[in-house]
Amino acid sequence: MTDPLAPSTPEIPPAESADTTTPPAQRARRRGAPLALALVAVAVLGGAALFLSGYSLGARVATTPGTPEAEAGLFAPFWDAWDSITKSYVGPVDREKLVQGAIDGMIGALDDPYSAYMSPEELRKARESIGGEFSGVGAEVTTRATAGGGGTCATIGPTCELVVVAPIDGSPAARAGIRSGDVITAVDGAAVDGATLDEAIARVRGPKGTKVVLTIMRGGGRPFAVPIVRDTIVSRQVETRDLAAGTVTYVRLAAFSDNAAAQLEAALRAARERGVTKFVLDLRDNPGGFVTAARSVASQFIASGPIFWEEAADGTQVATNAEPGGAATDPAVRVVVLVNGGSASASEIVAGALQDTKRGTLVGERTFGKGTIQQWVDLTAETGGFRLTIAKWLTPAKRWIHGTGLVPDVAVPTGAGAGEPGASPDPYLDLALEVLDASAAAPDRALARAA
Repeated sequence: MTDPLAPSTPEIPPAESADTTTPPAQRARRRGAPLALALVAVAVLGGAALFLSGYSLGARVATTPGTPEAEAGLFAPFWDAWDSITKSYVGPVDREKLVQGAIDGMIGALDDPYSAYMSPEELRKARESIGGEFSGVGAEVTTRATAGGGGTCATIGPTCELVVVAPIDGSPAARAGIRSGDVITAVDGAAVDGATLDEAIARVRGPKGTKVVLTIMRGGGRPFAVPIVRDTIVSRQVETRDLAAGTVTYVRLAAFSDNAAAQLEAALRAARERGVTKFVLDLRDNPGGFVTAARSVASQFIASGPIFWEEAADGTQVATNAEPGGAATDPAVRVVVLVNGGSASASEIVAGALQDTKRGTLVGERTFGKGTIQQWVDLTAETGGFRLTIAKWLTPAKRWIHGTGLVPDVAVPTGAGAGEPGASPDPYLDLALEVLDASAAAPDRALARAA
């Protein structure tokens, strides 16, 4: 699968999942508040004023601009601590770091694993992880063990190499002549030995228009340098295969970005034009993304009615309904959704919607169980931002699956077939095809990420 690091990561449940942006109904209710949507995140205009201005270097003062008068007593200890640190600490004081630490501590006190402060760099990477776009060279890469039959490996070195799975069509890497199977040994002259896959990818990526030089080994030959100018890359988050003599279309969705939703719709429409009426939607190990993308994906199969419900802190529930004109809403279309313990958040929104509306059969394992929605908030360029849990989401039948997950209609035991001689490489897919009364070889699901 491609690396999700693009402007939906990391988030992402289990590393989360910033699985969300506020849905339309929520935004409508908040129109007029001092918030402005910036791309996929919510930018707070002047949101850091409480900590960035209005403090006094004297004793406790109640006239701190930005502190509500009714809460002056509550905030007095904070300003006392700020005053003591900035006035009396022996050594240099980085006030920006103090601000970041204060925000981090405040959100950490919520004890919510899905609400978190992010530094500017962390915020940028998290946005890339779920947005479907990033700045880089456009090559899917993975690590490969040089002994023991191959397979992925953790740390690049003498027994573990960084290999190109494939350049993305039309990317700078493709134009520079990078090929599938090329081994990257160095980035800008510095060896990649000792780096993890994520660390190596971070070195390959960089601002659009800048140059990076990859040292390549091809077919056991001598290393050679390939200079590449980075550009904006739209990552491939949808993979499709025709199975069972073309009667079944397999679609793997790696994340929930707006790009991924558009790619999936295009794939479904192309299959429907060929007369395909059986689909396998693979959401295994998909950590989620935007709720807007989840709505779009589910709407390709569900013609009308709620996709999910959003429940605010006051208990108010608002439905997010299907978008009209889905590519595969015909009742003759049959859908099997593959899920496992790594299917979370937006994946569960889609799977739960298809299950409740009887539009799809869930095959696999119990899902992760993340039933909350986060809003992304920008502060300043120097301060970063945070994600904050603002609501619960419920399935169309108003089930809240937080902490419990979705139970598949057809269960596949964990590790089914693993290590058994002659076992299928993908018993989940085999069972899905049985449900659809079809058969085919399993597709390759090797791990790969984009750089």
